[in-house]
Amino acid sequence: MSNSVATINANNFQINSDAYLGNLLQVAESMTNNFGDHLNTSMEELKQKFAREVVKLNIPNNKDEAWRFTDLSDLQKIDFHAPTKQNLSDFILDGFKLQEAPNSRLVFVNGFYDENLSDISALPDGVYVGNLTNLDGSKKEKVSHFLGQNHSDNEVFSALNTAGINDAFVVWVDKNVEVDIPIHLLHIVAKEDLPIFIQPRILMIGEVNSRCQIIEYYGATSVGCSDAVGGKPYFTNVVTEIHLQENASLSHCRIQRESGDGFHIAQSAIAQYRNSSYTINEISLGGKLYRHNLDILQKGEQTYTNLHGLTMVQGKQIADTHSHVSLNHPYGTVNQLHKYILDDSGHGIFNGRVDVPKLAQETNAAQLNRNLLLSPKARINTKPELQITADNVKCAHGATVSQLEADEIFYLRSRGLNEDDARHLLLDAFAGEIIEKIPYQSLRQRLTQCVACRTID
Repeated sequence: MSNSVATINANNFQINSDAYLGNLLQVAESMTNNFGDHLNTSMEELKQKFAREVVKLNIPNNKDEAWRFTDLSDLQKIDFHAPTKQNLSDFILDGFKLQEAPNSRLVFVNGFYDENLSDISALPDGVYVGNLTNLDGSKKEKVSHFLGQNHSDNEVFSALNTAGINDAFVVWVDKNVEVDIPIHLLHIVAKEDLPIFIQPRILMIGEVNSRCQIIEYYGATSVGCSDAVGGKPYFTNVVTEIHLQENASLSHCRIQRESGDGFHIAQSAIAQYRNSSYTINEISLGGKLYRHNLDILQKGEQTYTNLHGLTMVQGKQIADTHSHVSLNHPYGTVNQLHKYILDDSGHGIFNGRVDVPKLAQETNAAQLNRNLLLSPKARINTKPELQITADNVKCAHGATVSQLEADEIFYLRSRGLNEDDARHLLLDAFAGEIIEKIPYQSLRQRLTQCVACRTID
């Protein structure tokens, strides 16, 4: 597939555009809509608006500041196609189920809602979990006020997702409702003979005084470990929009366990209103290439934001985390800790930015990126940023890059451990600081096992 400039036609809007991007747009637009008659008009208007934006843009390259370390050349070598609907058995689902959410699970397979594998019978009244088609009438009237509203300018992949939207995970928690069990949003890729292009869309709305817990999980069917490369590439391009109204709270676990053939590019856009609380615990272990744009927009004073992340790369994996917290009101609190463990020829990128303008007085923001290199060929590009013009704030940021300390290994060996056990104990402690923040024991155990497996020599 050529990357030369070509003329494409998207929704009767003709303009010069990147040819590869034009083909992705055509694949996205070929998917059948699944949002019902009531939403057809508003959704088509939204899709056309973002299609017009897509055709004005190009696939990012190293001349774009936000993408200068992230090489997309392997992605552009592949001719992707629309997925087909797959029927998975309960037996396959067993590898993805969580003990804490046996009856609060919503499942999409290759981008298609699977009602047979989903089970939300344990959820209380006052919370909707489902797809766009089954959204009740009163909420359908409001959905256009939320979808596509947190989009970042010139962000081509999120625009592409919206231009091709045909269904969505929806979590809608009503005013004063507290959900005590986690809601498991499970996206499974069943690889096909042709490379497939999948665009999950997630919309979460927490109304005033609501409380909710979400597990957003991405995985692929496989025999044995999904990390193995099987010669069946696919591309997951996902957008998650979250709107937290006044005094709402969301605990968000985001787990990325794509296969070794998978490309995963994501945007999570969170709008926080007055006194709202948002916590994300993000674990990324899989994928050939992973990019997550995490955008927090403060829309009221006294918000609480906690960003915790662990990323592991090995082989020739590339993993990129770009976070941006935009504070526009006083008394905001931000705590960010993101860790990388890099082995073999793995490449990690971290860029974290916190904007603290004059309106955001009495902000308390702390940002730290810690990186552990296990191989001389592994590399990390890190850039924590604080943009401060307010004069009454408490802000700090930093980054560290290190290897396993010889004296720490020596100390553990002097206490009777062999070198391998000492090494793995130190790695477990490094990763465990993030994994232990996940409030679900079965998920912690599963992720701890994955980390141990990936660090075995």
